[in-house]
Formats: sequence, structure tokens, C-alpha cells
Amino acid sequence: MLVELDLDLSDGRVLHAYDTGGDDRLPVFWHHGTPNVGAPPVPLFAAADRLGLRWISYDRPGYGGSTRSPGRDVASAARHTALVADALGLRRFAVLGHSGGGPHALACGALLPGRVTAVVSVAGLAPPDADGLDWFAGMTPSGVASLRAAERGRAAKERHEAEFGAAYDPEFTAADEAALAGPWVWLGSVVGPAVAGGPGGLVDDDIAYVSPWGFDPVSVTAPVLLLHGDRDRVVPAAHSRWLATRCPATTLRLTPDDGHISVLGGAQEALEWLRDRAGG
Repeated sequence: MLVELDLDLSDGRVLHAYDTGGDDRLPVFWHHGTPNVGAPPVPLFAAADRLGLRWISYDRPGYGGSTRSPGRDVASAARHTALVADALGLRRFAVLGHSGGGPHALACGALLPGRVTAVVSVAGLAPPDADGLDWFAGMTPSGVASLRAAERGRAAKERHEAEFGAAYDPEFTAADEAALAGPWVWLGSVVGPAVAGGPGGLVDDDIAYVSPWGFDPVSVTAPVLLLHGDRDRVVPAAHSRWLATRCPATTLRLTPDDGHISVLGGAQEALEWLRDRAGG
């Protein structure tokens, strides 16, 4: 049964969290993409039940029931994850992020050593200062325009969303469209509320992605699994290739025919990988 809870933060803000429960299960934090609310991934519930996993997640500030926090960086995910884990009495846990959730999952691996048993990033970004990576190469033009606006600052990004946000085209592949019409139709239930809540969370996310992250992926010592589709134009696979050369204990799985959504077809195997490293 999914339980929702609100955590009061020290600065008066609220963090809205989710928990599927089960004290005898391995906790796995789900880090959501942009723009999503943070409800855990229903398409993976059956696999989690089979593997004995417990889903925990939260709305990043500015989404759903979590108070906005302009200026937050990617590293803030570690602090928020630790707060939720502490409130639930959890010492150790795994983390899994999709798309924009990938960097936030890596932040937990880097900044919560000894607590994070393993990290999975699915179609995730590399840091904007990635040496030798042409960060925007291969991205859909509307995605480049959106993130370039974020580079120019908050006013430029907010203006871009007001003028062009609805025209964003992720250029999903046929495989992506099939996934969205099938097992991952659920994504509509987390994108819809995020969009309806206004652009604040998305603006803060995109600025965080193109600004200093507040940690170095090299410092992630827990095992890392990177999943990426070679046909992804939202976050090109070069980002995971770059991360694979930097994170010390990394496994890279590239699927040649997958895009940004269809790559989630490999998430069940990723959960098995997380479970097998629960004692790491």
C-alpha cells in the first residue's frame, strides 16, 4: 500500500514523500525525471514485489506537494533523500533515477557514502563541465534551446518556458511511443500533475542541470549501473558513455534500438542488479 507523508523542513518548507512500505524489504529510492511528480514507478511494482524491494520517493522541490526552492542544486537530492530515509528509520538503501533523476541518484551515491548500496541511472545526464564531452551534441533542437535558456539564468529560462515551453518536442522514437502507449503509459499520470502545477519545478531542475552540481561523479564509490538507449535525443547516450569512464565501479549497458522511454524496458533487470548488491 502506498503511503504519502509530508516532512517539515527546518526552513519552513515541506517535502512530500511516498513509501510502499515493508520493513523486511530492500529500500530503493526512485528519483523522478523532468517534469514529473515523484510518485514511485507503478510499472515496476510487480518486479519489486517479486524481488522484495520497497519503493520510496519524494516530489523534488517545486513539484507536487513539495515547496519550491529556487537555486537548489543537484547535490540537494542527497540531503532530501537522507531526510526521508531518517524519517522512515532507514540506514541503507539503493537509488534509481530516470532522465533528470539520474544526476540526483548519482548525488546520493557521491554524498551519502556508507548509506547508498548501489546506484542506477537510466538515460541520465552528465555534468555540464564534463571534460571532453560535447554536452549538447545529439540533443533535439527544442531541448538545446530550453537548456541554453537555463544557462542564461532564471529570468531567461522563465521567459523561454512562457513563450516556447508548450512547443518542446522530445522527438521520441517509435519504440518510445510504443512504450508510452503500453507499459509506461503511467508516465502521463506523473507528468500531467507536474505540468499543471506550473513551470517552477522544471525551471529549477533545468538550471540545476546546467550549473555546478555540487559534487563530482568520480567520488561515487558504490557500484553504478548506467542504462542508455543509443537512439535517445532527449539525453544522448554520450552522457552515459562519459560517466562510465569516470565513475569508479561502473557497468554501462547500451541498447542500440532504444530511445529515452523504451530504455526503461531494462529497468526490471536493473532492479535485480540492485538487489544483488544490497549488501555492498
